[in-house]
Amino acid sequence: MKEIKKADTVYTYHYRAEEAQNPFCGFMSFQHFRGEKLYSDIVVKPEAKGTETERVECYPVSSDAEENGRAEGYYPDTSVAYIRILWKEFEPRRGEYNYKIVEDVLKEAKNHGQTLYFRLMAHSTRASDDVPEWLKSIVDCPERPYMMRVKDSPADPLFIDLFLEAVREFGKRFDGDPTLDGMDISLPGAWGEGYKMELYPEGTLERIVDAYIDVFKETQLITQVGRPDLVEYAKKRGATLGWRGDGMGQPAHLEEIYPPRIKAMGDNWKKAPVSFESFWWLGEWRRRGWDIDKIIDATLGWHISSFNAKSFPCPDEWRDKIDAWVGKMGYHFVVDSFACPAEAATGDVVEIRLDIDNVGVAPIYKNLPLVFRLKDGKKVYDFESGIAVAEWLPGKTSETVKIALDGVAKGNYTFEIGIVSPRYPAVFFATDAARDGDFHKVGKIVVN
Repeated sequence: MKEIKKADTVYTYHYRAEEAQNPFCGFMSFQHFRGEKLYSDIVVKPEAKGTETERVECYPVSSDAEENGRAEGYYPDTSVAYIRILWKEFEPRRGEYNYKIVEDVLKEAKNHGQTLYFRLMAHSTRASDDVPEWLKSIVDCPERPYMMRVKDSPADPLFIDLFLEAVREFGKRFDGDPTLDGMDISLPGAWGEGYKMELYPEGTLERIVDAYIDVFKETQLITQVGRPDLVEYAKKRGATLGWRGDGMGQPAHLEEIYPPRIKAMGDNWKKAPVSFESFWWLGEWRRRGWDIDKIIDATLGWHISSFNAKSFPCPDEWRDKIDAWVGKMGYHFVVDSFACPAEAATGDVVEIRLDIDNVGVAPIYKNLPLVFRLKDGKKVYDFESGIAVAEWLPGKTSETVKIALDGVAKGNYTFEIGIVSPRYPAVFFATDAARDGDFHKVGKIVVN
């Protein structure tokens, strides 16, 4: 029987902010990728009736959109890109699908070290961002009333049927792509955000959710906070939807609209991510005197993982507040302590104890492998721990693992830990333990 060596040597560590933005959380780049240009700041004018943003709503970025934002303000690093494209770009002719535009987006995100939230939307608002031309010969497609912020989707149920055909084709091709971290369920209305949902026959929205659930078996699905009933409906189908809230910052959303809907979803955040999108952008928040501290506190209380500030510049004077906000969004794993035997022999079973404090407000959601590494010069041995890191909710967690040193040559080894996977970007711990590439050095052991 193999001897079990108890963890008799304890190493303690302290919080230090991660050396880079971790995957799956934080600010998002919108219709852009990491480090690219930002949209120029826009002053909202009442007489424009909210149409100022029409040039920034779709991908690729419109040639008439001004992009001088990096000279006008601040934007934190982004490990998540949020891209939404029009149905007509994906299905320019009925039954003919432009997979390349999506493949190119996924490639760009991966090349920029990002994962991707994606929405396929039936239409936006302006004429150039409408439904596919071929659809207009099949169903009645309303125009946007002059100088109005939003426009209706076609009322004909066939519109939903044909759009869901495109969704299914999208899912067949791209579900499970490791770069595609989240697929945003597109509802009726401009941008797929649910405008006039109540006008559609009973069961329409459930049918939309069904189509997404049926085809997206691996990729996380995200829906609107405005319909918590759809989250409950999906659970009956065996699916856990994440949710996102449009209009964050605007006082009525913050104080009246969001709270009861979020309360209705209870602890859903423990299993699926929460994301918000800004009402306008943070420069306009400052001009209107909206309380940035109140907004930050509310989103953290609602377990935010990611925030879409729409790639507009943020006020420089808010930089410290924004950095602190990002430092709480999602997960942030502090190594409190690591314990292992001081020495063991080849073939022994060694006990390892690990104390983690998630000082963020959400879990990581993906059960990525936590790997223990023994390293002595060129000798490297990796052991998957079997620990479920997705269960590290905010607060402290203690883990005890036993690993067998079968085949490990004698030597003076450094014990390292890392959350690493060939499919996803590496995760950094918020710790003062020294880094070694994607790993952190947390202990030592002599193998005889």
